[in-house]
Amino acid sequence: MNNTPQDSSLGREVSYPSQYDPGLLFPIPRVGARREIGVDDAALPFVGHDRWHAFELSWLDRRGKPQVAVATVQVPCTSPHLIESKSFKLYLNSLNSARFDDAQALRACVEADLSACAGAVVSVQFGLPPLHETPVGDCIDGLDVEIDCYGPPQASFLSADTATVVEETLVSALLKSNCPVTGQPDWATVSVRYRGPRIDRAGLLRYLISYREHAEFHEQCVERIFSEVSERCAPQWLEVEARYTRRGGLDINPWRASHGIAAPAVTYREQRQ
Repeated sequence: MNNTPQDSSLGREVSYPSQYDPGLLFPIPRVGARREIGVDDAALPFVGHDRWHAFELSWLDRRGKPQVAVATVQVPCTSPHLIESKSFKLYLNSLNSARFDDAQALRACVEADLSACAGAVVSVQFGLPPLHETPVGDCIDGLDVEIDCYGPPQASFLSADTATVVEETLVSALLKSNCPVTGQPDWATVSVRYRGPRIDRAGLLRYLISYREHAEFHEQCVERIFSEVSERCAPQWLEVEARYTRRGGLDINPWRASHGIAAPAVTYREQRQ
C-alpha cells in the first residue's frame, strides 16, 4: 500500500460514504517531511501533539435516532503517521448511518480506528476548548515591515539578540500555507513562546509570511517553524502552536515544544475557528 498524499482522496471527486468504513482513514508517514528539515524521527527534538476539533460528528442510537456531538481529538507527535484530513472527514461522515449503544461506544470506536491509522494511542473527548477573543501574547502583525518573499520559507530572516534574554509569547494571524496536493490555502494563527535571546520580531514576521505560497501539511509546517527557530535563534526552550481555521468541519492545531515543557493545561480556540 502506498502512503503518499497523491495516493489519498485529496483532490479527487469522491462519493460520501453511506456506511461505516474505517478503511477510509489514510495515514501519511511523518518520517519523510522530517528528514527534509533534518529531524531524526527516532530522536525527536520536541514533544507535542496534533489537536483536532471536530464540529460535524453524528451517528444513530440503537433505535435509529440521530445523535450529534462535537469532539476534540489528540494525536501524539510520536505517532509514525499523521492522519490525512480529507480521509478523516470522510471517515466521520461514514458514521452518520452507524448505530451505537451510546455515545461512549461511539467514542471507543473512533479512538480505536484513529489509533490504528496513526500507529499510536489517539484520544477522543466530547466537547471543544473555549473560544479566546484576543491573542495570548504580543501580536506582531502591526509591525511596519516591507514584504517581498512569499515562499519558500526563508529561515535566514530569523535572528536574535544574544545580549538580551527574555521570556515572551509572539503571535501572528498571518500564517498561510497551501495543501501540497490540492493547492488550497490553509490559514492559521501561530504563537511562538520561548525563553532565550530576544527574537527579532520583524524578522520573525517576514519568516512566517514567507510560508504564504509554501506547500506542506499543517503538522509539517509547525515542525519546520520549531526546527528553524531553534536553529537560528537558539532559545533555551521553545513552544510553537498553530491554530488553523476549519475546513470540512475539522480544524487542526499542531503543538510542538522543547523536551520538559508540559502541554498547555487549558487549550483554547481562536476567534477564526
